[in-house]
Amino acid sequence: MRVLAVDPGLTRCGVGVVDGVPGRKLTLVEVGVIRTPSGDPTPKRLVAVEDEMRLWFARHRPESVAIERVFADTNVSTVMGTAQVTGIVMIMAERLGLPVTLHTPTEVKAAVSGSGRADKAQVTTMVTRLLGLDKAPKPADAADALALAICHVWRGGTQTRLDQARADVLARTGTRPGGIPRRVPPGARSARPLPGAQPR
Repeated sequence: MRVLAVDPGLTRCGVGVVDGVPGRKLTLVEVGVIRTPSGDPTPKRLVAVEDEMRLWFARHRPESVAIERVFADTNVSTVMGTAQVTGIVMIMAERLGLPVTLHTPTEVKAAVSGSGRADKAQVTTMVTRLLGLDKAPKPADAADALALAICHVWRGGTQTRLDQARADVLARTGTRPGGIPRRVPPGARSARPLPGAQPR
């Protein structure tokens, strides 16, 4: 599975592409940071991010997209820029028919280092080791994007396959997976009697 992961930001947007499946060695495809000048108007900066992201999608043709979930922060302008970039990436992925998964920073840290409280240095060290890199990816935005990609391969990828399996069952049978009957409210009569039930 090829994952394109984005650590969204308006000034610096980390992007990483990783190949892998759960339980096997991961491979770095490319990592980088999209930068926009802080002095430029926001619309111009968003277009610049979109143009760069379009190249990443075209160059690597990912199978899924992972984005770090926006969380509340005291710096409103930072949160706004992060949310705007997140929206751009989500729209692009949706138009390409690619599944998008949001992961929280805590989920990413736990998946990569085993602790949701790991600091950036610990996460970067684990990313370097897990991908077999000669040196740590820099800046931090690049390392964060790769950590997000690893998290998605190990966690989100598995969930995506489960969701797809459920969808396939529904498409084939028109019933809920596993033959689970629909819930009938207490006191209501089922439209179809249970197997072996005697008619009243």
